[in-house]
Amino acid sequence: MALRYILIALVLTAVVAVFIWKFGISRGPTFADANDPELVALGSAIYGEHCASCHGTRLQGQPNWQQRKADGRMPAPPHDETGHTWHHPDEQNFKVTKIGIEALAPAGYKSDMKGFGDILSDKEIWASLAYIKSRWPEPIRRRHAEMSGRNP
Repeated sequence: MALRYILIALVLTAVVAVFIWKFGISRGPTFADANDPELVALGSAIYGEHCASCHGTRLQGQPNWQQRKADGRMPAPPHDETGHTWHHPDEQNFKVTKIGIEALAPAGYKSDMKGFGDILSDKEIWASLAYIKSRWPEPIRRRHAEMSGRNP
């Protein structure tokens, strides 16, 4: 009797696996795909609503972004090719966006960059990063793809 239930469970598992394989069911993006026009379009809207007020509508960042402000915090850096966003792999940029810099930095580090994990879904975070990446020149996009372990 137990063997019968095991066989039924195995058959059901196989059917589900084939269904997922055949129809490509996905839980959403797992990286910032700047070549996905729908993801980039969503990211443009997300960036405009949640990021542009600090990082600039043209991804230019705040003035003097490499010098500490009077309160000891760093200004928002640019996300264009003049900044350092592209120096970090997708996973790191995702974590910074989702949980904030303070959660990843040494104890006592203070930042105005809060995490957006309670505000944005993972897909929306990936989308905002895809939008940012879509604005980089092609040579930088290629370098970033290689750094992130993806084919350019």
